[in-house]
Amino acid sequence: MNLLLVVTAAFLCACGTYLVLSRHLSRVIIGIGLLGHGVNVLLVLSGGDGGRPAFVGGDGGPVADPLPQALVLTAIVITFGVIAFLLALAYRSWRVTGNDEVEDDVEDRRIAREAHQGEPEAST
Repeated sequence: MNLLLVVTAAFLCACGTYLVLSRHLSRVIIGIGLLGHGVNVLLVLSGGDGGRPAFVGGDGGPVADPLPQALVLTAIVITFGVIAFLLALAYRSWRVTGNDEVEDDVEDRRIAREAHQGEPEAST
């Protein structure tokens, strides 16, 4: 069962990374969501095998680790906030430009070109 979850987490993270590298804002948002889900699965896996609840009884024996569960809950809330913010930015971009493709920033390219031209050439 753990191997299946590890493969699932790897697949989610790989698909998320592929989508984040796209030039379309909608794909970037979906990719960030997939990355968040993949990391959440990895956090749950880090807790190890489940046991009895941590605060019930005191007879010794395997106890479930509550820390990964708390981290996953926190990660879900943070991911929800980030995705809501990115959806607002994507909606604003759609209203202004009419498409969701990220364009190259001409000014950044000009500054990078000027910085590269000002450097002395390295001797080989």
